[in-house]
Amino acid sequence: MTADPADDTRTRILRAALDLFAEHGYQRTSLRQIGERLRLTKTAVLYHFPAKEHLLAALVEPFVADLEALLDSARTQPTEVARWTVLEGWVDVMLAHRRPLGMLFHDIALIGRGDTYHRLMQIAMRANDLIAGPDAGRRERVRALQAVAACSDAVVFFTDVPDEVLREDMLDGVRRLLAPAGASSGTGAPAGSPPGTGAAAAPGAATAGPALRGTPTESALSGAGRRRPGRPRALGSDQIEAARRMHAAGTHSVDAIAAALGVSRATVYRHLGTP
Repeated sequence: MTADPADDTRTRILRAALDLFAEHGYQRTSLRQIGERLRLTKTAVLYHFPAKEHLLAALVEPFVADLEALLDSARTQPTEVARWTVLEGWVDVMLAHRRPLGMLFHDIALIGRGDTYHRLMQIAMRANDLIAGPDAGRRERVRALQAVAACSDAVVFFTDVPDEVLREDMLDGVRRLLAPAGASSGTGAPAGSPPGTGAAAAPGAATAGPALRGTPTESALSGAGRRRPGRPRALGSDQIEAARRMHAAGTHSVDAIAAALGVSRATVYRHLGTP
C-alpha cells in the first residue's frame, strides 16, 4: 500500500490496521489498539473509519478494483481467449493481494450487503459468464465456478509457497479441470489458452506441486477435504503444528482450520488448548 499525500492519516491507519490484523486477527483487534499504534485517539480513527467494518472494506477495495479491471479487459475478447485471460489474470490478482487476502479471507462476510458486497457478487457472475462461455449449460457453469476456486483458495492456505511456484501449480490444476474429455492431463494447455501456458505448467496437482512435497504445510494438509462419517480422525504432529500456526497468525478461523484438516471443530479446539 503506497502513501497517499492527500490523506496521510487515513493511509497510516490502514497500514496499522493491516499490521495488527496480521498479528492478532481482525476479530481480536480493536479501533483503540489501532489508534494507540499511531498515537491517535479512538475518536481520530473513527473520523476516517466510523466502524471497523469500514476498515475491512477499504483494505479489500484495491483487490475488488483489480478484479473489475481484469473482467473489463476480457469482455471484448473471443471466448477461449477471454476464458484464459480471466483465469490467469485471476491468479495474478490473488497473488498480488496475497497478504491482505490471507488476513481478511474469513472476515469478508463482515463487509455486509453494502456496495462492496454487491460488487463482489457482480464480479463472480461476470467471471462465471466469461469462463463458461456463451450458451453454457449447468455443467459448464459449475465447472467455471470450480475453476475460479482453483485460482483462489490455494493463495490463502499455502502461504509459505513462493508466488511463481504457486501460480504454476494453480494454473496446472485449472488446465486439468478444463481439459476436454479424453485429452492428456499432462502439461499441455487446452485449446485456446495463451501460447506458452502448456510448457510452463508444473507437473504437480493444483494444491500440492513438487515444490510442496515433504514440507510441513503439505504434510499437514494432505488428505484434507471432506470428513468421513463417524468419529473424527486424530491429528498428526505436523497437522497440530500447522493448526496452531494458522490460529496464532489470525488468518484462519477454527472452522476453516477444521475444514482444511478434515476434522471436527472440537478436535481443533482440543489441540489448540494443548500447551
